Amino acid sequence: MKKTFALAVGFIFFANIVGAFTVKYYNKDSKNYKMEVKSNGSTQKIEFRSSTSGSTSVQTSADKVKIKTECGWVEVEDGDKITIKDGCITIN
Repeated sequence: MKKTFALAVGFIFFANIVGAFTVKYYNKDSKNYKMEVKSNGSTQKIEFRSSTSGSTSVQTSADKVKIKTECGWVEVEDGDKITIKDGCITIN
């Protein structure tokens, strides 16, 4: 029973890692942003912390997502490095 439970937990953990879309960012603004993300017909929110670099993820199996910025929609690929300035995203 314990072995089955451990396998089930391991599978769920692995499935969550595989289904994550990650983007590395540098936010030059002194403002946190929560931006809308569209992927595979669903909408989620992604958060970028102010004045820092880091990475953030959303749960999706898509290779590309669209992020709504103050300058319009931007298409970003999994693993891209982006810069945020004045609420707009540029891909590095």
